[in-house]
Amino acid sequence: MTDRAAQTAPASMAGSERQISARTVLFALAMGGFAIGTTEFAAMALLPSFAQDLGVSEARAADAISAYALGVVVGAPVLAVAGAKMRKRMLLIWLMLAFATFNTLSALAPTFGLFTLSRFASGLPHGAYFGVAALVAASIVPRNKRATAVSRVFLGLTIATTIGVPAASWLSQFIGWRSGFVIVGALSLATALAVYLKAPRTPADPDANPLRELGALKNRQVWLTLATGAVGFGGFFAVYTYIASTVQSTLGASDDMVALMLMVAGFGMTIFNLLMGALADRNLNLTAFASFGGGAIVLALFPAAVAGGLWTMALAVLCMSILGGVSTVMQTRLMNVAGEAQQLAASLHHAAFNVANAVGPFLAARVIAAGHDFPAAGYVGAALSAGGFLLFMLTLWDARRSGLE
Repeated sequence: MTDRAAQTAPASMAGSERQISARTVLFALAMGGFAIGTTEFAAMALLPSFAQDLGVSEARAADAISAYALGVVVGAPVLAVAGAKMRKRMLLIWLMLAFATFNTLSALAPTFGLFTLSRFASGLPHGAYFGVAALVAASIVPRNKRATAVSRVFLGLTIATTIGVPAASWLSQFIGWRSGFVIVGALSLATALAVYLKAPRTPADPDANPLRELGALKNRQVWLTLATGAVGFGGFFAVYTYIASTVQSTLGASDDMVALMLMVAGFGMTIFNLLMGALADRNLNLTAFASFGGGAIVLALFPAAVAGGLWTMALAVLCMSILGGVSTVMQTRLMNVAGEAQQLAASLHHAAFNVANAVGPFLAARVIAAGHDFPAAGYVGAALSAGGFLLFMLTLWDARRSGLE
């Protein structure tokens, strides 16, 4: 449609085209989330395979997973600041090309040392991609639909836990663990192409610069929001990490039931991510309290649910996924409080959630090492989720005291 035709087109038609365009853009951005989610979570499922092939113990092989998380924490702020003057569309393309390259190198790594290095490099674009993708998603919808748009981007991540991870695990049984990383590389290239074709060609902000982005580090509301997510979402990972151990060791069930339980978690995260995004557009603060509070209650009941057997455990795993909606809520709040330092703040959000991925399992491991069974991780998760609830109360109190709410 020409510019002149667009000017004379009926308003309903123009609105319909914008809606279709927004959906296409969100789908392209979600593809990247699917690729990232698949490699992040599939690495845990493939750990025994690459440990054996590369000649290391499973305990040492876990260092490769930690290296990826460290890459996210390092790469999120560095790449967000370094790319401050770039057009967001081009930055997303380069991030996905880098992600494709490093995941392919992971598949080709001949030694564990090189594999670990490539996993660290693979983590570098993770946080920056999600942060910038969330900003692009929010920019193509009305302000009162921003949380919903962000949840659509994160939908790729949650669907990866339901479909991408089991698929990568299944394929690895037939053509080897390296195939999982090759698939992620191909998905990343497809995402780069989709973003190139569909993302809005918005010019770079002429006033953007690294120093302005670094202004986020002086914003107390940014730090409080990041801390809220890092602590509160840690409750989810405290239990999610030990789902397989709980199913196999505590309940004595088969590997098939482990896969089913992980799919239940992924399904719950997908549903709650969409639900919390829609609710956050109506009342963000209440939605955050509902996520943290609901998560704390479910996780506190997790040991009792496991005692009831597989079905009650599955119900608890499904319900604890209410915490899966926290990411969308916290990402949207960061947009509200970051001022002119949007890119760095949005990217730091994913660094904070990888801190949650480290803190939750670490604290749960201390409780289990003290002699408690795996379901006791639920108590750790409940405490962390309650901590997120209290930190969000502190965040709002600080905002109101400063006249920001």
